[in-house]
Amino acid sequence: MDYETRLQEIRAEIAGACLRVGRDPEDVRIVAVTKYIDTEQTENVVRAGLTDLGENRLQVALPKMEGMAADVQERVRWHYIGNLQTKKVKDVLPRFDWIHSVDRLSLAEEIQKRAAAIGRPIPCLVQVNVSGEESKSGFAPGEVPAFLQAAREMDFVEIRGFMTMAPVSQDPEEARPVFRGLRELRDEMIARGLLPQTSRELSMGMSGDYVVAVEEGATMVRLGSVLVK
Repeated sequence: MDYETRLQEIRAEIAGACLRVGRDPEDVRIVAVTKYIDTEQTENVVRAGLTDLGENRLQVALPKMEGMAADVQERVRWHYIGNLQTKKVKDVLPRFDWIHSVDRLSLAEEIQKRAAAIGRPIPCLVQVNVSGEESKSGFAPGEVPAFLQAAREMDFVEIRGFMTMAPVSQDPEEARPVFRGLRELRDEMIARGLLPQTSRELSMGMSGDYVVAVEEGATMVRLGSVLVK
C-alpha cells in the first residue's frame, strides 16, 4: 500500500468537502484506525504523515506500541476508540492520549480516579447514540446534559466534545442526519453553558461516510479500510 498517495487522495476529498461548506481543512484531523494492520505497516502509516492512531482493543494495540521504532512512537497520539470496560481503564489510560468512548457515568468516574492517580488529565469525548440504535453504545441525546453537569466535578476528565457512530449503510447520505444531530447537540450544550466554548471536537465519520461527516462539522474522522487496506 502506498500510504502517502492514498493520504493525499483522502486529504483532497476532505479539502473539497470543506470548500463546499466554508471550513478550513486544517480543522479536520484524520485518526488512522490501525487494528487490521501489523506493526511495520503502522509505522509506514506514521511515516506517511498520520500521527493520530486509533485502536479499539488494548491487546491489539500493545504489540504495536511496544514494537515500534522509538523515533516513530514518539510522534504518535494514541486514540482509544472502542467500548471501554471499567476494569480496563487502569491499563488503558497510561498508554492512550485520548478516549473517544465515554458512554456512562461510571466509566467517567473510573477515568477520573485512575487519571488522578497518574497525575494526567485525560482528553475525553462523550459517546452519543444519536441514531437510537439498540446495538450502539452511548448516551441518548436527552441524557447528555445531566452527564455534563456531573462531569464538571471531575477535574481529570477533560470533556473535549462528542463522538458518534452512524448506522451502517451503502448510502453515505443516510448518515447525514446523525452527524448533523451531533453537531447541533454540541452547539446547544455550548449555548447552555454545559460545555466550554473550546470543547468543540466532533469525532464522527468512518471510511464509508467521512466526506458527509466533514460537511456536517466533523473535526476527527476515523479511517480504517479506506486508508490502510
